[in-house]
Amino acid sequence: MAVLVLNQGNVRKEAGNGRIAKFVADLRDNMARRSVYRQTMRELNELSDRDLSDLGMCRANIRSVAYEAAWGAK
Repeated sequence: MAVLVLNQGNVRKEAGNGRIAKFVADLRDNMARRSVYRQTMRELNELSDRDLSDLGMCRANIRSVAYEAAWGAK
């Protein structure tokens, strides 16, 4: 990807760097959220049906609970 360098007096601006930085930040954020989702899924799937019942959940709720833990309510 080319970066356009603009000289305006003594100020040097590089167009495109903001988008790249935002892309990298969004990518890192998504990777962290995905990690939380996978860990939550793993931990909840290890619980017995009795343990899930004590938490007020059933196996059908695991995906939605993990999604909410990582990305918040829909």
